[in-house]
Amino acid sequence: MSYDEPLRLPVAAIPADCRDWTAGRAANWSAALPSRWTFLRVRRSIAGAVTTLALCAGAWAAMLGGLWPFVAAGFAVYVLWVLARPELVWAGAPALLLGLAVQASSLPWAVTAVGAFVVVASWAAVAVRLRARGGQLEQALEAAGDGTAQVPDGRAPVRRGRFLLPLGLVVLVLGVLTGVTAHLWGTVDDQRGSWVMAFYLTGLGLTALVSAWLGRHRAVALRRAPAPVLRVLVRDDAQGTTEVYAADDLAALRPLFTVELTSYDGESDEDDEDEGGTDGPDAGAGAEELERLLDAVDDDVPGPVREAVLFGAPFDGAEVVVLSADEDPDQPPLTEWSAGPVRPLSPSAGVRRIAREKAREEQNRQLERQARESVVDRAPAPVRRWRAGWLDWVAAALLVQWGVWLTWAGFTEAELPSWKLGLAAALGLYGAARVPVKLAWRITADRSGLWVTGLRGPRHVPWDDIRSVRRRSFELKLRWRGDDWSVAAPRWAWFERRRGLVHPYDALAAELSAMREDPALRPTGESTTPERGRPLWPLAVVLALVWAAVLVVWG
Repeated sequence: MSYDEPLRLPVAAIPADCRDWTAGRAANWSAALPSRWTFLRVRRSIAGAVTTLALCAGAWAAMLGGLWPFVAAGFAVYVLWVLARPELVWAGAPALLLGLAVQASSLPWAVTAVGAFVVVASWAAVAVRLRARGGQLEQALEAAGDGTAQVPDGRAPVRRGRFLLPLGLVVLVLGVLTGVTAHLWGTVDDQRGSWVMAFYLTGLGLTALVSAWLGRHRAVALRRAPAPVLRVLVRDDAQGTTEVYAADDLAALRPLFTVELTSYDGESDEDDEDEGGTDGPDAGAGAEELERLLDAVDDDVPGPVREAVLFGAPFDGAEVVVLSADEDPDQPPLTEWSAGPVRPLSPSAGVRRIAREKAREEQNRQLERQARESVVDRAPAPVRRWRAGWLDWVAAALLVQWGVWLTWAGFTEAELPSWKLGLAAALGLYGAARVPVKLAWRITADRSGLWVTGLRGPRHVPWDDIRSVRRRSFELKLRWRGDDWSVAAPRWAWFERRRGLVHPYDALAAELSAMREDPALRPTGESTTPERGRPLWPLAVVLALVWAAVLVVWG
């Protein structure tokens, strides 16, 4: 796709005195960003993994080392604040240091020293990051000059926080319930671990509530008065995140920041509120719109570069509104509100991001070429079949090993309480339902469509109903109209690139995508019942009965 000609925004939609945010002015804004060691941009997966590790370490220290559950859970929540919600560190760091100081006499000096050092060092890093926001704001305001305008759709309901608010309340209630029932656990160590989890869930719930309030407060503040405006270029990446570029970066070489955006359809929302639901003649149109959005996300290709106006001065954590040209030239400009904070990219990080994106696009194109060539060169086949391989068997073995280890680690008492037996039974039922799919999944393609195996038997998916076949991370996902199917297996991208290997899921997705797009490449015959696979529920029943027998003998 060429990015030399961005999709143009109508001149009438551009506010008066709106300046271009050129690469030169944007460079001054980027120069005000703090260093990487301030945790400016941490991946969500990494933040989640580090927080989970801190929780596990804190729970271990509480059960074996005598650390207060409040301090153990607070440390894990504090790690999450450092990486994802730095505004709360100002309250969390002093509280955590106070807890360590009060309990210092009952802890080894090394534990207290290391904990205090981690808190103080991270507090300093966050302070540098938050202080840098002032420089970013100053540079953005200088670039905007006197250009201000009222945000579009200013009377629309503020949606910011609608998801986090109920989520925070639910998690907070779970934390309270966990604390209330802590005394029901068998041993003292289990009770301490329960209190750690209770405080941790309470901290997560409060974090979600505060995040909802902060986002809503900033979104409301953006509507109160005319906001600074800047002309920029935007593009949606393969995952649907919006990248913002300088107005003269026509080739989209260096994104300045990314932000999650959501659009507002006032008429649809008002209709839903008036009618109390989605039943009616417009329900089908809503479903089609949802399918279109899912297709765009699953397309795995960045969208076109579009002209846009940025409302609000951007800085790390800011709220913005983007008015951009719609990808459909027949549609009016698209107004989108930020559904998450602005996340700046340093110049080097932006270049690396584009390089990774181009490498991924090239790999996808190469896979598509190989798949198409393999299908074209192959003699026409009446039926094509794919089934679980050794990587899927490894995935099943890992799932079983994880379940056995978790059960052995948590349920080693001579006489298990009834609630623990119930939890072990639930884990076994989950494994009994997932392991057969991993071991014996099968996809059969014939001229009418695909047959996908499941617990209740093969399901038929006509070719015209298939929306996408993609491999994302460890998962192969097949999506069709109204439903989807997925299976996961191990993957090591670095090793595959070094050795020039192609993951089986990549090959399968590329071949099915080629068949979906070109009817001439599809199989020519009709599959028989044995070729389509058998129901997997008998194997699931056998595994569930085996697990039940183990629990009976064990209990």
